[in-house]
Amino acid sequence: MNGQILERSVVLASGGLDSTVTAAIARRDGYALHLLTVAYQQRHAVEVERSRQVATALKADQHVVIDVDLRAIGGSALTGDMSVPKHRTEFERNRDVPVTYVPGRNLVFLSLAAAHAEVLNASIIYFGANVIDYSGYPDCRQEFIQAVEATLQVGTKAGMQGKGIEIRAPLLRMTKAEIIKLGLTLNVPFHLTHSCYDPIGSIACGQCDSCLIRKRGFEEAGVVDPIQYAVC
Repeated sequence: MNGQILERSVVLASGGLDSTVTAAIARRDGYALHLLTVAYQQRHAVEVERSRQVATALKADQHVVIDVDLRAIGGSALTGDMSVPKHRTEFERNRDVPVTYVPGRNLVFLSLAAAHAEVLNASIIYFGANVIDYSGYPDCRQEFIQAVEATLQVGTKAGMQGKGIEIRAPLLRMTKAEIIKLGLTLNVPFHLTHSCYDPIGSIACGQCDSCLIRKRGFEEAGVVDPIQYAVC
């Protein structure tokens, strides 16, 4: 931009569809991209490598990967030995908090993002939370985001100095199809993204909640999903 120095943003980047569209939105909004990925010993660790590929494709100014062992705590099918649910209906997915919920995950992620933002002197965190498809996840709700923002206001140097750190969740109330359509207008590299909770190597299973939601989203958007599935 003609040598203009862009304001920095920290983007929580999982390598998934939503976080990649969120990063593209931050870029569209005119922010320098500082992507932050947390490798938390998740079952679907392939997403960490995908986040690196996404960072390169989006020409991020920086990409930091932080190791946090949430498997030591467990309590989730993504960080323990519980089975990942398969073939669930939309009603079953939204009935209660699923076993793929990772206790404290988004609180940990946002805390790390806030620390990174303070070091970078960035005032914006972009967070790809969504409550439409994942209404059972308590840490994807607006109330949670507002509470974390309030905590950052009183618990950070930036907040004490009156600057504060804003958490933006632009996809919060969008359907998966709407997110995909928006991503297409932003030239999001969907072929690099990974959504599956229980992949076979690097191939999406096609049967877990996240795969089913993604596949339906592409179908409703009227475009072909560019990734491979073990079960179509």
